[in-house]
Amino acid sequence: MDLRQLEYFVAVAEERNFTRAAERVHISQSGVSAQIRRLERELGAELFDRSSRTAALTVAGKAALEHARAALAAAGAVGRAVGEVTGLIRGRLTVGMVIGCTVTPLFDALAAFHRAHPGVEISLLEDNSDRLVEGVRTGAVDLALIGTPAPTPEGLDALTIISERLVAAVPDGDPLVRRRRVTLRDLAERPLICMPPGTGLRTLLDRACAAQGLRPVIALQASAADAVADLAARGLGVAVLSTSMAASHGDRLTARTVEDVETPALLALVWRSGSNPALRELLVHSRQAFAVLPGGGGDEGA
Repeated sequence: MDLRQLEYFVAVAEERNFTRAAERVHISQSGVSAQIRRLERELGAELFDRSSRTAALTVAGKAALEHARAALAAAGAVGRAVGEVTGLIRGRLTVGMVIGCTVTPLFDALAAFHRAHPGVEISLLEDNSDRLVEGVRTGAVDLALIGTPAPTPEGLDALTIISERLVAAVPDGDPLVRRRRVTLRDLAERPLICMPPGTGLRTLLDRACAAQGLRPVIALQASAADAVADLAARGLGVAVLSTSMAASHGDRLTARTVEDVETPALLALVWRSGSNPALRELLVHSRQAFAVLPGGGGDEGA
């Protein structure tokens, strides 16, 4: 049994899919499968139920998972401890980014960090906010840029990047353009175009509607704000976006703040407290990069 096999095992367990796990660890699917088979032979038990479309853990796999995570964490701690003494930071960081995000200071932060600490391997993945938060909680993701309704996820540290109101965006000629005040009930009477479940904006919309007993018609969904705006510009429904998302399409859409949704939509960096020096350094670069945005460098805390 070696650390590489444990890494592949944890990747498959967390991704619940051999193909995605192979992409995550940057080897072929056949390579991952072969190493998992070797580990299973050594342990004398199957770790995954391969009879379904997802790679579900067996009872033995569930029993092994936390110990495998602990072994990998301990191995990483050895390298970090040596790095603290020698002043050289090494290791690996997994950074998550909400799908469709176009906030480029994250890339600036990663570039600056890479130049300062080339010995740290960086992996970048896209997913919806809910899954990224879960990844941070389990340790599969070290730092994630997510969209979330206030407050930020419980139990995690967070840096608010942007805090904005929810808006309805429509093309010229739409009846909402002539209205100075738009409410959630107005939107519930129209087909809406919004982001899918698991994203911060959708969670904010769903919670606000539930609080008022409204059941809006979700006509179309898209993971990227640009796609939501494109669909709305073609008259297919009312786009539900944040202020800055709508503002970037001001040449073809008019935005109206949803007056009775006062809870802001947040864009935030989230992470789990710990002693990882690489993560601490990446946070330094992230704060510097995001300070250029309105609302950048906001309050920290869970």
